[in-house]
Amino acid sequence: MSSTSPNPAPPSGSPALPPTDAPVAEADTGGGTVAPPEHAPTPAAPVYRPDARYVLMLGFMTALPAISTDMYLPSLPDVARDLHTTAAGAQLTMTAMMLGGAVGQLVIGPLSDRFGRRRPALIGVALHVLTSLTCAVAPLIGVLVGLRAAQGFFNAAATVVAMAFIRDRFVGADASRLISRLMLVIGVAPLFAPSVGGFIAGQWGWRSVFVALALFGVVLWVAVWWRLPETLPPGVRQPGGVRVAVAGYGRLVRDRQFVGLALIPGLTSAVLMSYVVASPFVYRVGFGLSNQQFALMFAVNGLGLVGGAQVNAALVRRVAPIRILRVAQPVLAGLTLVLLGLAVTGVGGLWALLVVQALALSMINLAPPNASALALTRYGRMAGTAAAVLGAVQAAGGGLVSPLSGLLGGDARAMALVMAGAAVLGVLVLALATPAYRRGSAWTVVPG
Repeated sequence: MSSTSPNPAPPSGSPALPPTDAPVAEADTGGGTVAPPEHAPTPAAPVYRPDARYVLMLGFMTALPAISTDMYLPSLPDVARDLHTTAAGAQLTMTAMMLGGAVGQLVIGPLSDRFGRRRPALIGVALHVLTSLTCAVAPLIGVLVGLRAAQGFFNAAATVVAMAFIRDRFVGADASRLISRLMLVIGVAPLFAPSVGGFIAGQWGWRSVFVALALFGVVLWVAVWWRLPETLPPGVRQPGGVRVAVAGYGRLVRDRQFVGLALIPGLTSAVLMSYVVASPFVYRVGFGLSNQQFALMFAVNGLGLVGGAQVNAALVRRVAPIRILRVAQPVLAGLTLVLLGLAVTGVGGLWALLVVQALALSMINLAPPNASALALTRYGRMAGTAAAVLGAVQAAGGGLVSPLSGLLGGDARAMALVMAGAAVLGVLVLALATPAYRRGSAWTVVPG
């Protein structure tokens, strides 16, 4: 595969996405387009190879928040009953975790640019283990909400380091393809985590789910300690403390196109989390599905998520990421609007709702990898900080929106309304904050 520039020169008169901290030269190592020379490891550092072992490890690092969410998901009605709270109160434990993750990414991102990638990841995963064990003995819903916020904060270390690790080595279409491959691993969470969590909770109660999350954290910590190389040599780390971090975030938020690209994964996350958080109440309580039927439905939708990610990984070999993005986002919005129409009218009943929902969810993983890759390409030396903003916006998008369906009634109409609103807003952001739909736009990253 040939190596190509992630920021080709635009034709005269065409709007373009100017590189802010982009490489001036690239090389082909046989594994894709790599990051610029200043990000190359020192001679003594291990060289990253995108083989199955590293994809698996990075995938589980990125999926740690999803696994922590999906294993716990079937227990929400039990948590509401045992801790004497409402459905919205139980959903708040999900919201708190995502908002904690958003704050955690903003804190940990600059730390990974200053101290390297390995140390923040190891500390964060270790604290995930401790927090999970503490959640298992939480006596009150308020305590559990606070602990879940802390768990989300610490989980962010694994996510932001995995994304920065990718940017240390790859840009443009190659980064998008690798992120899409990670979705194959991340997709294991919705496929199996609810079933595993439901089985564990059914045998030993919902508190035992947190013990299982702690054990998973121990395995992940060992894998990171053993396999994760340091990809940010001391010579290219960002010095400074809080003041430098704030300055870096200021630089990012003043870049309208970066902000637009960051918002798209966040709004897509809001679509997904609206479904994830509302579905136990919509389908188990509203439509009377059993635990096994709900787990099967969740697994089928998980296959759609995985399939969409792999379609994207194949497409970016031939189609520029921005071209995929500007088609995938409107299609997602259209499907969620159809879902809303079915939920309001009741046409087709449960099966029509499930089919359109599955189609909509299959589109979710086409937009975020491309938006994230394009955003990260603009900031090579600030990969950790930029990845933190992307992750924080994504976590906050899901966290802030997830309780809305409960507040709006918790039924299928409320779920579909929130999903459609977030998806349509994503199209507006893409159209207004980026040159994606401008005539003659040369804003492309030509794949190799």
